[in-house]
Amino acid sequence: MKNNTNDKMKPVETLIEGSAKAHGHLCPGQVIGVRMAVLGLELIGLSNPKETSQIKKLIVYVEMDRCATDAISYVTGVTLGRRSLKFMDYGIMAATFVNLETKKAFRILSLEKSRDLAKDYATGIEDNHLQQTKAYKIMPLSELFEVCEVQVNLHDSDMPGPSRYKAVCEKCQIVIRDRKEITRNGKILCHSCGLGGYYKNKSRIILT
Repeated sequence: MKNNTNDKMKPVETLIEGSAKAHGHLCPGQVIGVRMAVLGLELIGLSNPKETSQIKKLIVYVEMDRCATDAISYVTGVTLGRRSLKFMDYGIMAATFVNLETKKAFRILSLEKSRDLAKDYATGIEDNHLQQTKAYKIMPLSELFEVCEVQVNLHDSDMPGPSRYKAVCEKCQIVIRDRKEITRNGKILCHSCGLGGYYKNKSRIILT
């Protein structure tokens, strides 16, 4: 597959070292995330999305809040603040890479069988953590991942850049951005007022 520019992705081992340093430690999830990201970028035809010419061409949907997500963010440069990283709270070790220019998208799923296969690629290592970390670096992609080309329904409210849409919750008056409001009995509500939130108000603090 041809790269869109002459900029080349760093070697996988270098990316793993850099990702582990940014994350705080080296673990199997870091290796999985790095290799998943490198594969995803190759599939959608981006060679180095951290470069200015490619940075606005990529969105990645991650389905887990685990170590691999930090690795994917490190390799690709996608972030929540840039709206290029989308967190889907599915509890699945998978990520979907989308080229916004070509609309090509691939979902990569980490295979559970790789855990059992690790012993075949890292013989003589008893510690599961170390065994998997070493094995995942050299294991064939076919043993690590399942890949499917997918179609992602991209909405303009999900795109990177300034907020295009704002609404006001009719109960608490909080501003809701990017079409994340919900409607209940004909009323526009924020998620907390409409469905319940992750927090419960106790008392309001008056700032001076």
